[in-house]
Amino acid sequence: MKHYSAEFKAHAVALYRSRPGATIKSVAGDLGVNTETLRKWIRAADSRRPGAHSAPPATSQAV
Repeated sequence: MKHYSAEFKAHAVALYRSRPGATIKSVAGDLGVNTETLRKWIRAADSRRPGAHSAPPATSQAV
């Protein structure tokens, strides 16, 4: 299995985010990485973003 540095992963995620309308597949191809690998890096980065899990729980009110 190939190991990528944290810097490369961060660059790959930033590159994807900087290309509006680009697909994960196209960016992964440009970088020479597997599509699912890039998708996993994006999900991991999203989970580390501030506010990623701060949504308040849904509440229901009796009417």
